[in-house]
Amino acid sequence: MRYFALFFFLAVYMVGCKERAFDKSTEQELLTQYIDPFIGTGGHGHTYPGATVPFGMLQVSPVNGISDWDWCSGYHYSDSVAVGFSHLSLSGTGIGDLADIIFMPINRKVDLLPMPKSRDSLSYRSSYSHKNEEAIPGYYQVYLEDHDVNVELTTSLRTAYHKYTFKADDEQSVVVDLGFAINWDKAVGASLQIEDPYTISGYRFSTGWAKNQKVFFTAKFSKPITEYDIVSDKKSVEGDLGQGVRTAAQLFFEAGDADELLVKVALSSVSIANAKENLEEGAFDFEGTKKKANDSWEDALSKIKVETTADSLKTIFYTAMYHTQVAPVTYSDKNGQFRKENDSIVSAENFTAYSTLSLWDTFRAEQPLLTLIAPEKVSDIINSMLAYYETKHILPVWTLYANETNTMTGYHSIPVIVEAYLKGITGFDAEKAYEAMKVTMMQDERGLAPYKKYGYIPYDELDESVTITLEFAYDDWCVAQMAKALGQEEDYRFFMDRSKAYEHLFDGDTGFMRGKSKDGKTWNEPFDPKYSNHREHTDYTEGNAWQHSWFVPHAVEDLAQLHGGNDVFTQRLEQLFTESSEITGSNVSADISGLIGQYAHGNEPSHHIAYMFNHADKPWRTQYWSRYILDTQYNTSPNGLSGNEDCGQMSAWYVFSAIGLYPMNPSSTYYEIGSPIFERSTIEIPGGKTFTVEAENVSDTNIYIQSAALNGEPFNTTSISHQTLLDGGVLHFVMGDTPNKEWGTD
Repeated sequence: MRYFALFFFLAVYMVGCKERAFDKSTEQELLTQYIDPFIGTGGHGHTYPGATVPFGMLQVSPVNGISDWDWCSGYHYSDSVAVGFSHLSLSGTGIGDLADIIFMPINRKVDLLPMPKSRDSLSYRSSYSHKNEEAIPGYYQVYLEDHDVNVELTTSLRTAYHKYTFKADDEQSVVVDLGFAINWDKAVGASLQIEDPYTISGYRFSTGWAKNQKVFFTAKFSKPITEYDIVSDKKSVEGDLGQGVRTAAQLFFEAGDADELLVKVALSSVSIANAKENLEEGAFDFEGTKKKANDSWEDALSKIKVETTADSLKTIFYTAMYHTQVAPVTYSDKNGQFRKENDSIVSAENFTAYSTLSLWDTFRAEQPLLTLIAPEKVSDIINSMLAYYETKHILPVWTLYANETNTMTGYHSIPVIVEAYLKGITGFDAEKAYEAMKVTMMQDERGLAPYKKYGYIPYDELDESVTITLEFAYDDWCVAQMAKALGQEEDYRFFMDRSKAYEHLFDGDTGFMRGKSKDGKTWNEPFDPKYSNHREHTDYTEGNAWQHSWFVPHAVEDLAQLHGGNDVFTQRLEQLFTESSEITGSNVSADISGLIGQYAHGNEPSHHIAYMFNHADKPWRTQYWSRYILDTQYNTSPNGLSGNEDCGQMSAWYVFSAIGLYPMNPSSTYYEIGSPIFERSTIEIPGGKTFTVEAENVSDTNIYIQSAALNGEPFNTTSISHQTLLDGGVLHFVMGDTPNKEWGTD
């Protein structure tokens, strides 16, 4: 009996060990553990560390209060002062806005009457240390040293949750500042009302990058407001309603044993009533919301699973996956309503309206990635663009809070629509979309008038003429593909002919795309391919001739022939990466970063270039340079992005390239093959299928493809179609440390 009891005990112990081991293994498989939201918050990454959910309406995040380029998101890792926690943030843009509806918990009464000239004059600011700061998907925490308050933030799709833990017996207070602004933003009107002991509401109207931004809000507290001070435009307000350009309030709560104060906040572009409808009902379930937010990220990340022994690579990869799904952001309210730039209120019928559409950046890889991991979002994004077209009769360029910012060049809503349609994504009116594309490219705004007149844009007609011409040419090619798919043969021929506009600007003597005058003969002189002059008196957008002469993704073979053939073309491509990194000029664009020679990975115009070797019979050079970029331009530190994140594009480049694919020409619906860094990457395909990329023998040195097989059959081509991925299967590479110059050149 004694032996039986011992056996039983050992058996139970072993089962328990196995269960604990299984639990530990399961825990290790959680993909969210690899995300570090601080990656990109340093350097020029311009990301924020705060809490959000995939494509969430709210981005509740700390605000440092500095107006400077590297603080475009409201936060920079080099800083250690907070002025509050806002509910709208931009991820990685090059222009600063938002940081709306600031809440700041403090432990003393302050004077809100003085109009602050900078954060230094804000009486409620506080220092903090990164040692007492944490960020994980859907959650942010920081300890405010000056106020002895621990701040925790989380959010659902449309409701933000704050949790403030005060020191015992300290004053418990919250400042709500609707007037403070950073960077381009400026308040033009605000209102704040104490509705009852637990509820406040109001609005903040502002102008800046988004010229007509209207944010309505409501907030509920877990404890009653015992006292309050409201100020508007340097005057104290009698009563419970403050209105003015600069409106703020300090709310006081009873101190005691319950040292936690919880807050729920919801926003709307339409009205306070809609904000109240967006606000989640029920208890202040901070921990439950935090868990749901983390779970939503786990689901979003699981669309691509990678296998590698290097956890650092998983951190970079899954943080990149995270950054590709924080924008665009949900814009329509729970009831479907949203505000347009002209102040009309419309309803999203059978779709969710999205805003923060950084199309000049995201058409390149971010939007193509969404066609794989979130195709239902793509049709909603297109419907959002078509809603804009209904008002403006032109497709959007860069929308922020439904405002057209007209930032950057081209009309790259067009490749987003065409790519989606040709990839079989439905849920939008294709005929209406085609009409919108055709009308957009046949109007006269933003350089299209001279483009139509001359077949290119002369440098003496418009700044950035080379970049704009090349991008219009690609947009034209995209329209042509849609026309062909819809049976519009005459339109197809017309737009295909215009898509050759790049031929007018190629200078065979220098090998660069150059500014040409209206006479069709004279180049812009003097010419220095390394010269940069930011956004004025220049032929190139945020770059120079070295970086912008390669944007012909729709006709790489033709571009190679213009150079004199593949040998000359690839020699010049090599020189791009090996030339000295000197940039000349007295007003060099700050966007030129992440330099490898003259290649600038920190800005989007360079992102497709490494994959052009595939179209010139040297795919091993694509393998070499794409891997070199992966290894040198991304890391796990706050400086882990070599340039602006730009709403997911910088990270989308990494996601695609790390699994060995890249959409060099998104609207072609093909992916170029590069050099995978993972042993195995599995893409979850809608409908229950998977597509797996395997890289046998891959390592730091084994970067070259020796052979490939698709579903067991020899595969000897340098691109693969989107449809092939949707069909599911396995693409197997054998990797080695020396190039196989026969593979992919058949």
